[in-house]
Amino acid sequence: MPSPASGAAVKAKGGARRLLPLFRLLAPYKRRMAVAIVAILVSAAMVLVIGESLKRVIDAGFASANEAVLDTTLTALGIMVAVLGAVTWVRVYNVYWIGARFTADLRRKIYEHLVNLSPRFYEETRTGEVASRVTNDVTLVEAVMGGTFLYAMRMAVTMMGCAVMLVVTSPKLALIALASTPVVLLPIGLLGFRVRHLSRAVQDRVADVTSHVDETIHEIRTVQAYAHEVPEAHTFGERVEAVFEATATRAGYLALLIATVIVLAFGAVGILLWVGAHDVFAARLTAGELTAFIFYAVIAANGMFVVAEVYGEIQRAAGASERLLELLATQSDIKAPANPVVLPEPPHGRVAFEGVTFHYPSRPTVAALDNLTLTVEPGEVVALVGPSGAGKTTVFQLLLRFYDPSTGRVTLDGVDARDADPRELRRRIAIVSQEPVIFAANVRENVRYGRPEATDEQVRSALEAAYALEFSQRLPQGLETDLGERGVKLSGGQRQRVAIARAILADRAVLLLDEATSALDAESEKSVQLALERLMQNRTTLIIAHRLATVQSADRIVVMDHGHVIATGTHASLVAENGLYARLAALQFNAPTS
Repeated sequence: MPSPASGAAVKAKGGARRLLPLFRLLAPYKRRMAVAIVAILVSAAMVLVIGESLKRVIDAGFASANEAVLDTTLTALGIMVAVLGAVTWVRVYNVYWIGARFTADLRRKIYEHLVNLSPRFYEETRTGEVASRVTNDVTLVEAVMGGTFLYAMRMAVTMMGCAVMLVVTSPKLALIALASTPVVLLPIGLLGFRVRHLSRAVQDRVADVTSHVDETIHEIRTVQAYAHEVPEAHTFGERVEAVFEATATRAGYLALLIATVIVLAFGAVGILLWVGAHDVFAARLTAGELTAFIFYAVIAANGMFVVAEVYGEIQRAAGASERLLELLATQSDIKAPANPVVLPEPPHGRVAFEGVTFHYPSRPTVAALDNLTLTVEPGEVVALVGPSGAGKTTVFQLLLRFYDPSTGRVTLDGVDARDADPRELRRRIAIVSQEPVIFAANVRENVRYGRPEATDEQVRSALEAAYALEFSQRLPQGLETDLGERGVKLSGGQRQRVAIARAILADRAVLLLDEATSALDAESEKSVQLALERLMQNRTTLIIAHRLATVQSADRIVVMDHGHVIATGTHASLVAENGLYARLAALQFNAPTS
């Protein structure tokens, strides 16, 4: 029964090959791998020695009725079993340590890759599917790397040793075992191929479930506000059933694969026992030799079962690894150049758009910005106004280098954004958006996100400057209060002031305000406006605003429409021009155009 090990390894080559790129993560742990492999080899050798000891116990002990020989042989056998136990501990501990370490490194590698992908990737990929790959797919690969693969290696080594001992013990019986090899290999190859493809289908369906959960839980208030619980549960149920059906189909093929191998392998052992017994009756084989042979055959049959099971696991892991490798192979559209230009020190905050045209990947035929030219001098406050779709948010997206322009260039302090390191570029820009991002952490950690090395006193000063210290101190645990997911424990105005405190602490040369007060009530808006005035001091500031009352004091107002700048001036001069701005002002202030 030994030959199927090598044959199955060949058949499993397709699945194992897909895992090979991930094996590189084990390179730093060569010593630990070496210890595990040595333990595998020693434990395999001990199993073979135990087989020979059984032969001596029967032939020299029981058959000769010599109690002294029997006692000596059994004592030696007991010592070997104890040694095997110790070696097994070393093997199992190191194998599982390697698996845990591999999993941690893989998850870290994937996460580091994900946070460096450009926003374009997340526009085209559901976050739930990404989460499924980081959790479910890694878990499947872990099942192989965390013990299954090395366990199969131990069984393969043991089976090769058993092959030698089978031939030495009885060439005739070994030939019968060899003849059974093709019969056992055939279902492994045919069924295993099907298992791998079904495993990929299962993981895709699991990703659908994860995406649905992520989306509905994230927007649970909208789901409940529209009384959409039952339809969402129905949709979720359909996706769960799809997972079940794919899993059940795969389980059927995997069960058939394992059951077939067990029946064929142990059936072959039964035939060997029948032929061997007749050889013992004919004195062509001793009882001890037959016992040893059957011992080796059972080990080989068990090894074949393990190989079949591992083969199925490898096929499942291969499907998961394909998805992980696809993710790791995804390249970000935004990369640092090989030799980035160093931004000048100290930062000045001069922003310029020079003939910039840009199309979003999802709308390649419509220009979000069309030959836009705009310069903002250091310390200047410029407001961008215009109807929805005018291109205001796109200006921010390009300045932060979430995208690169199709033509033209965006510069910060005279350096083309494409020539600078994106991280260094973004470290000079702070942003406060309409929907402030609050993490599931305490107040202090949320504010310190803008400058991780800041002291507690600097955090308090930033909160005070943002008019957020008073309400923060009134929270149950003060600044140590956990704000919940997306800051659900705070009001809208409070969340906005925490975000402003973060921007104050970050102390960046350029400030981007994206509808920072549009969603607030009058009282909250007044507090936030005071905080913003402090934040804007001595900084280049670009403001996106639909509520024109918030930008009347800007140094300059830039009116945009369909990706173009159509007017520039102060509030008074733009109203006097009787253009688009004047019409927007008339709608908001209920005043006639001149």
